Amino acid sequence: MITPAFELSQDPDFLTIIIKIPYAKASEFDVYFEGEDFKFYAKPYFLRLTLPGRIVEDGREKASYNTDKGIFTIQIPKEIPGQYFEGLDMLTSLLAPKKLRSAKPLVEEIAASAQLSEEEEEEEEFDWEIEQTPYEETAESTLQQQYCYGFGNLHSGVFERLQDELSDVIDIKDPDRVPVNERRRKRLAAEAAKFDPDHYLADFFEDEAIQHVLKYRPWWVDAHKKKMALQEENHQEPDRQTFVVFSEEEREQLRKFKNKSYLLDKRTRHHVYLSLIDILLAYCYEICVNEGDKNVESSWNVRKLSATLCWLESFTSIHDVLVSFGRRVLCYPLYRHFTLVTRAIDDTVTILQLGKGAVLKCLLEIHKIFRENDPSYILNDLFITDYCIWIQKIKSKKLAVLAESLKKATLTKSHTGLELEELEAAAVLVQEEESKLKDAGTVSKQQLPSSESETSDSEESSSTSSSETEGSDSDERESSTSEDGKINPLQGTLQEERAAPLIDCNGLRQDTNTSMFEVSDEKSKVSLQSTSVPGKLIEELEKQMHTAIRLSEQAEGLATASCVVSQQQENCASEPDSFSKDAIGKGNFLEVSSKKNPLLFLCSTNEDED
Repeated sequence: MITPAFELSQDPDFLTIIIKIPYAKASEFDVYFEGEDFKFYAKPYFLRLTLPGRIVEDGREKASYNTDKGIFTIQIPKEIPGQYFEGLDMLTSLLAPKKLRSAKPLVEEIAASAQLSEEEEEEEEFDWEIEQTPYEETAESTLQQQYCYGFGNLHSGVFERLQDELSDVIDIKDPDRVPVNERRRKRLAAEAAKFDPDHYLADFFEDEAIQHVLKYRPWWVDAHKKKMALQEENHQEPDRQTFVVFSEEEREQLRKFKNKSYLLDKRTRHHVYLSLIDILLAYCYEICVNEGDKNVESSWNVRKLSATLCWLESFTSIHDVLVSFGRRVLCYPLYRHFTLVTRAIDDTVTILQLGKGAVLKCLLEIHKIFRENDPSYILNDLFITDYCIWIQKIKSKKLAVLAESLKKATLTKSHTGLELEELEAAAVLVQEEESKLKDAGTVSKQQLPSSESETSDSEESSSTSSSETEGSDSDERESSTSEDGKINPLQGTLQEERAAPLIDCNGLRQDTNTSMFEVSDEKSKVSLQSTSVPGKLIEELEKQMHTAIRLSEQAEGLATASCVVSQQQENCASEPDSFSKDAIGKGNFLEVSSKKNPLLFLCSTNEDED
């Protein structure tokens, strides 16, 4: 809380208290007085006095408030008429609380504590004793060193003591000590730090909500169409104010404003016009994104997007205004899309073309938004109220020229200095790469079933070939049945890899280990022992192998068998096959087994050749 500047005076019947509360929200204030106590509150000011005499509330009290000077005056009757109050100029003593509180003693008597009055207990629960510091007037020489701001740079020293209370209204700290160039430098640095590329790209690619709000048509669109249609029919400039209708509430607010005259030099008027564009741009954005409905964020949107209101900026050109507004739209609000910037510019041009009636209506709506929001009401005192009064006295031709200048001005993404085009190009490249990878994954998934089917077909053909081979083998075994109709089945297990000698393609023996084949029938077992393989037998085996391969190709229709055998013949030197033979029944048969592709060949031979 801020202790305001105050002074007291008296006459025989009344005590007069004058309180200076500039830029306070005077529509909401509280006054309490009884006996020697006086309390006053008007945000952000609080004053509590302990008077040297008693006052009373009997209906004769009076109060008034001067909005221009920010002075609150109250006259309170004395309880005893004619009594003289001493020490009214001792302001520090008047601010002191009535009862100084001290720490409770460490040792307390029970009897004494039991005698506490109810009044003291109530004071313990509700404490009004807020620490206050007397206000000190600032010297005129110090005021001249402060920097100005507000409408026409007519204000200064406002935030010197209100900075803590109004820190949410403006972003710049201690504006009374910061020159215009320094404000701009700090603003640009804050915007660069606030800019979020992810948020911008999200709104750039997923803009359904933004496209929806862009379809909203505010009231000035229809008013402008009516104006243009009437102008084409009459071939003359119609009265612009006839297309704007003020509500009763707006008319009442206009009656409350006090008439003022503003003596502005040429440079200051230039700043005022540019700041007006900046404020209208922020207002048009707010109306567009909320589709004409106001909410709790409306005040934040308007003041945050306007560097005039948020940073107390003073612009020198229309281009600077557009760049500032574009940067802030892309850094702060919920929807950060460049199309919203261009839409707000077009709406502002339309409002200015409609004339000062349309501009005044928009300013009255802004005034209402700030009036209903704490602590944004301070911006009405600094800017909006003066704009509402000033705009009624300017010529419409001035606004028409301003609208034409704004219409000719251009703003591109590169002007914002946020590298928007580079971000968009990089994001598009990333999106294209993701699309390609996604398409490649889809194609591979589509090809996967066909390859699986081919694999299954191959497996089926292999199984068919295997079954046919087994069938062929069984048929040949049945044909080898003895004359008396008895079959000689194999009883033992072939031990090829452990006992069979390895023979290369040239018929040379690579191992001399003994091979044992155990063959049994129902009556006897025949045991054959071989330590060598004659060359003649190898030649016959080679002929039989080629014959069996040709038969297998014709019977099964498999081309793979030939390739496998050819490969085995080419690599026989490095990985020779293992052969084993066995005698079954009365006829002599030879069984050849390959390590890679086992093939069974049944060859009939003579007993003398064995």
